[in-house]
Amino acid sequence: MKIEKKEKYTLISTDENSFSSFFESFSEKVSLYKKDHLILQISNNLYIKNEEFSLFLDIIEQKKENKTSFVIVKSNINIDDFRDNFNIAPTLIEAVDILEMEAMERELGF
Repeated sequence: MKIEKKEKYTLISTDENSFSSFFESFSEKVSLYKKDHLILQISNNLYIKNEEFSLFLDIIEQKKENKTSFVIVKSNINIDDFRDNFNIAPTLIEAVDILEMEAMERELGF
């Protein structure tokens, strides 16, 4: 797992060969970034079943409670297969756009 601190968010990228090993590493470190907006960029080489994305639900809820954002970047995925509270974008640029939109919504009280 690769972690890069950016100006407005922290980017976490996968470099593991299996989802279970990645998720274990991610779960151990996510609490260190409780106050950060997170973008999780999942490699196209890492296969993830749609059901495995549900493991992120607790983290999504924690981020909302902390008034921070959590966006998953994964191309080749049908976002219509997921609930509305999942922020999934096909590119990093679109993920940053989601972060900015959520920041504006928070400022406006939504």
